[in-house]
Amino acid sequence: MSDMLRAVDTTRQKPAKKNQQDEHIYDQMLSAILEQRLSPGTKLSEDVLGEIFGVSRTVVRKVLQRLAYEKVVRILPNRGAYVSEPSPDEARDVLEARKIVEAGIIRKVVKNRTEADIKRLEKMLADEAGSIEQGKYSKWVALSGDFHLALAEIAKNTPLQDYLRELVSRTSLILVQYQTGRVGNQSCSCDEHGDIIAAIRDQDEEKAVKLMHDHLQACEEQLKLDGADPVSDLYKIFSSAAD
Repeated sequence: MSDMLRAVDTTRQKPAKKNQQDEHIYDQMLSAILEQRLSPGTKLSEDVLGEIFGVSRTVVRKVLQRLAYEKVVRILPNRGAYVSEPSPDEARDVLEARKIVEAGIIRKVVKNRTEADIKRLEKMLADEAGSIEQGKYSKWVALSGDFHLALAEIAKNTPLQDYLRELVSRTSLILVQYQTGRVGNQSCSCDEHGDIIAAIRDQDEEKAVKLMHDHLQACEEQLKLDGADPVSDLYKIFSSAAD
């Protein structure tokens, strides 16, 4: 056993219940995708993941099937599981779907929002700004996705929230595969979130919808839909998370 895996073993605390164990592994893997630590095309070996998390291949396979249902993992017959590699057309379709879905979400948020909701969004915005100041790109990616999911929660529509969660996960893969010029993009996106909050606070529905559309359009315009990043090392990504 490698030193890295030995270190994992000494700190691993297996969840008491099987469903907690499955959820723990699922959360770790989804977080790695959302934070762009797992690159598109990475092979997700059942043996390697089972060794890292100290579980059977059956448990790993169940988690991978769940991620495949959410379209962030692809399972190929006789080849195994891989982090999905969105095509350029898929990237455009996902962002188009987000524009449609989030326009509806924003309209409901403007109608439903409370002062507590505004404060929550402002706190999330401050956390985003802090991650940018610290140069923590992966953390900012996750926080940015959480901001959009928080809006869906405020809209109080569970199906929309579930669908947006899938779209946000797929967008993260698209960004890591196709985004160019990361430096400076975070602060612009953070400012756009701030403008959206202001429009929601003012209950200016049309302005809020337009700002969200322009925000997502700006994300799409930052994509170079003709290249991909290298794949990732599973041991390095999950060594400290498998507890």
